[in-house]
Amino acid sequence: MKTRELFTYYNINLDLALEAHEIVRGETGQEIPGVRVDRERYNHSAVTTVEVVEKQAEQTMGKPVGNYITIEAPGIRENNKDIHREVSEILARKLGEILQLRDNSTVLLVGLGNWNATPDALGPHVIKYSLVTRHLHEYAPQELSGNLRPVCALSPGVLGITGIETAEIIKGVVDRVHPDLVIAVDALAAGSVERIATTIQLADTGINPGSGLGNRRPGINQEIMGVPVIAIGVPTVVHAALIAHSAINQLMEEFKTSPTLYQMYKNLRPEAVQEILDKVLKPFAGNLMVTPKEVDELITNISKIIASGITMALHPAIDAQEAAKYLH
Repeated sequence: MKTRELFTYYNINLDLALEAHEIVRGETGQEIPGVRVDRERYNHSAVTTVEVVEKQAEQTMGKPVGNYITIEAPGIRENNKDIHREVSEILARKLGEILQLRDNSTVLLVGLGNWNATPDALGPHVIKYSLVTRHLHEYAPQELSGNLRPVCALSPGVLGITGIETAEIIKGVVDRVHPDLVIAVDALAAGSVERIATTIQLADTGINPGSGLGNRRPGINQEIMGVPVIAIGVPTVVHAALIAHSAINQLMEEFKTSPTLYQMYKNLRPEAVQEILDKVLKPFAGNLMVTPKEVDELITNISKIIASGITMALHPAIDAQEAAKYLH
């Protein structure tokens, strides 16, 4: 079974545009019409911008027209402040490139996710470390408010906690506060374990909460909110079927090195792999998500990285050193 067919079979959505591009291009062996890709290298990071330019590419990619900036930095998992600072500064720079704000523009930060489930608590954690300043413009001295953009923040929870669709809560706040921009932060599902807590995606197309788990909720985008929405996401889980499928594929490659094993490989029914996966995942109705045991620490570290990047992008007067001081 091809990788894209596996995603469809288990109702897994590709949250990362970079992974969608890699899979489609790998299966077709050619560039995708209507999609542009640009790559940059830094000391500890790689940045890939996937731009879906034409409508016809939306269906192929499974992503709406827009820009998807992916920062990959395996060193994020390490407790290395220099690497964390570099990633924060890159995020701030890339976020600044797509922001269209005046000095007094109001920004609403939204931390999506369930604060009671650590792998899904990225959004609320980012809000906890973010610099909120909207109230200062009314109550703080003029010299303070003059150096900070008005920023307010919200962690709306999830439908299972509040009984209210997340998009409805955010829309209510948007209609009341009238922000010029919404920045939504959410945990994503990855297609490979290597990208858990090492990859940050920045998109100017908004977000559909829960889509990576096949749990599609109303979208948080400009069409629904009435203002531009920028989404920031980090993979924190991988579907077990993808891990098992990858392991089986690597085992099959080993079979090819032995004439006897290769003959067994050739005689294997194409449906056998799928039947094995179904049998293993049957107790969980095919829905089993995997996350690292150290996910608590990973969420804390990457939340601070994202909060620092957002702070520097929204408040140009604040540098990396000052942003780190606010975080702690």
